Amino acid sequence: MFKKELRKKYKDLRQQFTSSEIEEMSLKIANNLLKLNNLPNGSEIWNKTYYHLFLTIEAQKEINTEFILHILQGKDKEIVVAKSDFDALEMTHYLLTDNTKFKKNQYNIPEPIDGLEVPVSKIDVVFVPLLAFDIQGNRVGYGKGFYDKFLSQCHPQTIKIGLSFFEPEEIISDIFKEDIQLNYCVTLKNTYIF
Repeated sequence: MFKKELRKKYKDLRQQFTSSEIEEMSLKIANNLLKLNNLPNGSEIWNKTYYHLFLTIEAQKEINTEFILHILQGKDKEIVVAKSDFDALEMTHYLLTDNTKFKKNQYNIPEPIDGLEVPVSKIDVVFVPLLAFDIQGNRVGYGKGFYDKFLSQCHPQTIKIGLSFFEPEEIISDIFKEDIQLNYCVTLKNTYIF
């Protein structure tokens, strides 16, 4: 399927979820994330320092990342959150601290107002939002290219972990060279390694 069709399909499927279903499924995905250690490819997920976490857009019925936030805080990790510039289609990344203040932007995305900026080169792990993904590790986002641009600036060792309520599609037909593949995708039932 093409990205445009996949966006529509998965946005429609998500809209059928109730708030309590989203909470329950998000908790399952967070618990599955905890099992990401000593993987067959030798990767370690939880021994890194800087973790980039997207903040949930409730109107889009995204995964509630609050559970992952608690895991990261419990493991005493440095948590990085982004602010989007919709003119430049770029993100600025800030360290999450007790003093971080948030404001929802025009798209209802919670964003830090300001704070300590974190260079992309420091980020070890990125939890990547998506609408759909395929068995090769390609993903479909909302189509603005924020994450592909950001992930292309990360160092090659940065671990990219998609989070999905749904299992993968066979193939996304219109992948471009600018599209950045995931290393993992964690769903309700499985962890996919690409």
